Amino acid sequence: MTSLLEGAKKLVTRGTDIGVRIDGLDRATEAARGRLDDEPVADARAVVDRASGRLRLSADHTVVAIAGATGSGKSSTFNALTGLELSAVGVRRPTTSWATACVWGREGADELLEWLGIPPRHQTTRDSMLDTKREDNAMQGVVLLDLPDHDSTEVAHHLEVDRLVQLADLLVWVLDPQKYADAAIHDRYLAPLATHQGVMVVVLNHIDTVPADRRQSMVDDVRRLLDADGLPKVPVIPISAREGIGLDDLRGEIQQRVSAKKMTRARLEADLKAAASRMQEASGTGRTRALPRERVAALEDAFAEAAGVPTVVDAVERSTRLRAGRATGWPVTSWLSRLRPDPLRRLHLDLGADGKQLTGRSRTSMPQTTQVQRARVDTEVRMLADEVSEGLARPWAESVRRASVARLPDLGDRLDGALSDTELGVARMPVWAGAVRLLQWLLIIAALAGAVWLGTLAVLDYLQMSAPGTPDVGPLPVPTVLLLGGIGLGIVLALVCRLLVRATARRRARRADARLREAVRTVAQELVVDPVEAELTAYTTVREGLGQALR
Repeated sequence: MTSLLEGAKKLVTRGTDIGVRIDGLDRATEAARGRLDDEPVADARAVVDRASGRLRLSADHTVVAIAGATGSGKSSTFNALTGLELSAVGVRRPTTSWATACVWGREGADELLEWLGIPPRHQTTRDSMLDTKREDNAMQGVVLLDLPDHDSTEVAHHLEVDRLVQLADLLVWVLDPQKYADAAIHDRYLAPLATHQGVMVVVLNHIDTVPADRRQSMVDDVRRLLDADGLPKVPVIPISAREGIGLDDLRGEIQQRVSAKKMTRARLEADLKAAASRMQEASGTGRTRALPRERVAALEDAFAEAAGVPTVVDAVERSTRLRAGRATGWPVTSWLSRLRPDPLRRLHLDLGADGKQLTGRSRTSMPQTTQVQRARVDTEVRMLADEVSEGLARPWAESVRRASVARLPDLGDRLDGALSDTELGVARMPVWAGAVRLLQWLLIIAALAGAVWLGTLAVLDYLQMSAPGTPDVGPLPVPTVLLLGGIGLGIVLALVCRLLVRATARRRARRADARLREAVRTVAQELVVDPVEAELTAYTTVREGLGQALR
């Protein structure tokens, strides 16, 4: 719908009940597009546009369409109602090739006639100043249409009838005593319009050709057929356009309905309700189900497993132990840890932006997702879609399932990118590690100082030179205390730091697990949860919009 038409629709319907119905059906059709079958959605869309267009036009005129089969006498009825010979009446096979319009009260009707698609050459103005008859004055505001024959062999005639039947405010169906039970009109027009019986009148023409004692039984038979069509409230009026029988009753019925000024809205409301009912039949009325947290959590766990989060968390813990152990271990032996590969660097994780640039890699080296892991992902996605679509009509259940798997082909790349972009926090050493490293080197220096001191004393003793006295710490000389203390305390400190390193590694592993799962949660949200919720939101919009149109 164009913005201009949308603005006009809101302008003429704001605050009205029919405006609420149009708005509800409008929102329902927009949300259902591409999700429900095209036919009911397209029909409803056409009804919305048609109703919006009709409400922008004259509210003082009522479009009354006279329709019928070939030879039913609808053109004669049209002429009798207008008092003019406007529609040609054939001799052998009477036919109407185009729609003819007669207007009582021309002012404001031009736009309406243009909307109806009636060319000027087929329009006649029946202004009351030309006739002073009371019935003509009572017909003020009527736009009377004589439609083509609905059973014509010309396809164009069928299309014209179908088009104008949708646009008319009041439908007058003219039946013939010889063909009033014809399935062509009952199956194609009357029965499908069962929801529109409030804007329909059935006329049994040529009643003068029926013996007087059989007329009522024939009218009763027509009544029976209409009841079978689901039209118990549609009046049946026997007339003879040629003899003038029943014309006052027909004119009175039309005048009564036109004077109430409710036919236009009644027709539009009937159209809206019928279109909404067809959409509701296709859409269903099941309650919208929310995504269960447990099911979403299970899906995220499956994604995390497929991404290799447990593998990365284990690598974080081992890498932390390796790096922190190298920083806080006994310097004499800790250099050996450099010979062991870093688990995270082998996976090309936590390299930092500069590291990725130097290695030329933007992807990780995580192991490929196994068939078991992929099967679990597929199972969780299917179970989530099945659970939230339970109770929904088939089109919506299929729409939810399609949405749930539509973006799964991107799963591998998205998970890999999520792992690669997650800051694992392993590169930065704990604050206490720096202090431990300084202390270890001080102990090493102390041990070296003690060793040098003792070595010097040994050399002097070997050369039988007098050695200076050494201070003692308890029973041991200071050089010995420095040597043994530096080595011993360094080893003890390294052992104590192992406990701290393990605790730090476990803590960082838990933090990395939380960050990785948050990244995986984002992927699951974008690839599965958001598309599914979008379908559920669309279904809710359709259900509420249709309820608004049908209330």
